[in-house]
Amino acid sequence: MKTSLAAKYLNTADGHEADAILRSCVHCGFCTATCPTYQLLGDELDSPRGRIYLIKQLLEGNEVTRHTQIHLDRCLTCRSCETTCPSGVRYSRLLDIGRGMVEQAVRRPVSETAMRWALRRLLPYTRPFSLLLYIGQTLAPLLPAVLRQKIPPRSRDAGSLPVVANATRRMLILAGCVQPATSPNTNAATARILARLGIETLTAEQAGCCGAVSYHLSAHEEGLAAMRRNIDAWWPYIEAGVEAIIMTASGCGAMVREYGELLAHDADYAQKAQRVTELCKDISQVLAQENLSGLSITGENKKIRVAFHSPCTLQHAQKITGSVESIL
Repeated sequence: MKTSLAAKYLNTADGHEADAILRSCVHCGFCTATCPTYQLLGDELDSPRGRIYLIKQLLEGNEVTRHTQIHLDRCLTCRSCETTCPSGVRYSRLLDIGRGMVEQAVRRPVSETAMRWALRRLLPYTRPFSLLLYIGQTLAPLLPAVLRQKIPPRSRDAGSLPVVANATRRMLILAGCVQPATSPNTNAATARILARLGIETLTAEQAGCCGAVSYHLSAHEEGLAAMRRNIDAWWPYIEAGVEAIIMTASGCGAMVREYGELLAHDADYAQKAQRVTELCKDISQVLAQENLSGLSITGENKKIRVAFHSPCTLQHAQKITGSVESIL
């Protein structure tokens, strides 16, 4: 795709990166076949190809309107189009850049601005989110059914992570932001499995949200600050020789894998961020490399049926396919 950047974007890092991504798109339209919003709405501007064209117009200095913002907002960032694209267009990265630029150019309605602010202030922080969730769970019986159904039930106390005696192998695990409140048993179960394999699981108390909530809501500097905080929290463990940083939420994994790229221009964090990206592993990748014969299910339990749905962030963003199925 031929582009001609407006003067204000010519000498910017985002401008150069977006220009390179735009030029890799050949407008073939394969992406429209796998885009859920296009399949549902049938509007070209609600397809990856249409959104790419909108971002191209933005970068070339054309008028940006609320109309542009709405079409970019509607993208689910499932990244199915990236798997389909024969040219390898890095659509999600282009979308982040485009959304950030549009956010600076178009004023949102007050209600949207407030909602996005609330999401950034609450979701990335475990304590306030946990408190609000607890209040919601307590009041759930009094709420209308349509709201009550959206509140997850209370989870059992997951307890502390198991300690592996004389462990020679150690891995970090990301606790995340909402997972400790909504699904604490996920990391606990992971730690128990790894303990059976002789691997001790560690958590860095100062680590928190991976940065995705803020970054994907176009608060890029806020998201980058969360990434730097995590790197600072993990670095002493990395220097001590941990084998991997385990992700049990694929959305977080997709974000952490991009630390090296997103902080490449930060002289203080570029090398550390790249090292974090290299150490980032989905739990399925870790287990797929281990001998799991001692964990095999025997007897009547072998008749259990398991359904697995691969998240978009696992199969399209991280390009991990088949690992979970082989383990099961």
